[in-house]
Amino acid sequence: MSVVDLSKQVALGIDIGGTNTKFGLVNHRGEILIKGSLPTDQYSTPEAFVDELHKQIQPMINEHCEGKKIEGIGVGAPNANYYRGTIELAPNLPWKGIINFADLMKAKFNSPCKMTNDANAAALGEMMYGAARGMKDFIMITLGTGVGSGIVSGGHLIYGHDGFAGELGHTIVKPGGRKHWSTGSEGSLEAYASATGIAITAKKMRAEFPDSMLNQFPEEAINSKTVHECALKDDPVAIEVFRYTGQKLGEALANFVMFSSPEAILLFGGVIKAGDFILKPAKLHMERNLLPIFRNKVRLVFSELDEADAAILGASALVWEK
Repeated sequence: MSVVDLSKQVALGIDIGGTNTKFGLVNHRGEILIKGSLPTDQYSTPEAFVDELHKQIQPMINEHCEGKKIEGIGVGAPNANYYRGTIELAPNLPWKGIINFADLMKAKFNSPCKMTNDANAAALGEMMYGAARGMKDFIMITLGTGVGSGIVSGGHLIYGHDGFAGELGHTIVKPGGRKHWSTGSEGSLEAYASATGIAITAKKMRAEFPDSMLNQFPEEAINSKTVHECALKDDPVAIEVFRYTGQKLGEALANFVMFSSPEAILLFGGVIKAGDFILKPAKLHMERNLLPIFRNKVRLVFSELDEADAAILGASALVWEK
């Protein structure tokens, strides 16, 4: 029987966003040895992008991985297909169509490569390094510019038959409701519970209440951060923005709980900085809409991963996933 020295193994984690890409070398303990970034949208082809990734990352490997082995590459990306290693029809990336991205990475780095979307990667990262350690059944909800999600059941991430399962942010929480700015769907969770959705709600509500502190800001400055600032100063309209957002989130979480019966729902992203302003109404409306058999069983838990590093850690967790 061979002995494997885990201290000698390193994963390369890469998170591809529409504007920026973050990358880092990560060990088994979730320690980032070194990290970096580059602009995603400056490369007209995926081949040119991968070339630049290699140009920046290879010197990092040479310097920090002497005597160690790069066990593999994990990539979180929009519309990434876990089964095929492809990025498919991603609306916010400069490369169109279906891209065999994992194959490009394997060829350039001479290392195996796994891919999934950023929210699934976040769920894996939380399970390996964060608040979901030891959990077998949980749902990860990322509340940022959009709403992403990753569903873990029986210790396994749910990918579905085609690799795209778990788009809970695009489930309909208000039929015939607010039109989504990108998909065109009406009443999706993302249209209400994302930072973008909060800004839309705030602009609508402040127009109805001229005395709100929110009216002290120009239109372009209205976002979840400024709403939070006003809520902290007891502005009733800002507080109502978060209460309404929390209600919509909680109603959706009730559906998610009755679907997979998780032990916890983990919340991550800039929106959760609002704390109890959004968490209390979310918990209230989740419990209110659950069948009695599900009530008071599911915890709402904030992520334990540092927001700046979570994407890299999540992507790297793909490498250790068996």
